[in-house]
Amino acid sequence: MIEAIMANKYSVVLKEDKEDGGYVAIVPELPGCISDGDTKEEALKNIRDAIRLYLESIANETRKFHALAKKGRGIDIASVSA
Repeated sequence: MIEAIMANKYSVVLKEDKEDGGYVAIVPELPGCISDGDTKEEALKNIRDAIRLYLESIANETRKFHALAKKGRGIDIASVSA
């Protein structure tokens, strides 16, 4: 499942860190998904790893959430339309 989600393209904002040197990489679509590197290439490699870890974490938390809901632990799941 993670492989399918990882196949999606994510926008990455690269920002030069003028104070400390290097580059900061941010994924606006994934709040808190940030990495850095000494070069643009390193920052992009590191953000790929950060994206994978971020998505794996969300997948794990979602599985835990659904497991608790199935056990009737005070969690209800509902579908709503916007």
